[in-house]
Amino acid sequence: MCPCGSKQELSACCGRYLSGVELAPNAEALMRSRYVAYTMNDEAYLRATWDERTCPKESIVDDGATKWLGLEVKKHQAQEKEAMVEFVARYKIGGKAHRLHEVSRFVKFDGKWFYVDGIYE
Repeated sequence: MCPCGSKQELSACCGRYLSGVELAPNAEALMRSRYVAYTMNDEAYLRATWDERTCPKESIVDDGATKWLGLEVKKHQAQEKEAMVEFVARYKIGGKAHRLHEVSRFVKFDGKWFYVDGIYE
């Protein structure tokens, strides 16, 4: 099963985006694949899919202290070149459970979706 919560295998779901075989067709697919990248500590994919104007200079992934538990997409709204995805990601750090509730903004440049930023709920 893919860590994004779909019932597909990783290779048939987000794995094809992480491997570079395909581009995410919409912002929701990109957001799901970015969640999977966080579960795998895939800094390269996160940077490649982050709008260069807002991508942080410091490390994006942690040292493995975070255990990602699940993802729930609440809403996806898209226009031709802009989109919003609201989601809740559950994780644990040091045995303590947390929730990340974010409304993320995405933009499309040259046929490719990029994460811009998010507002935490």
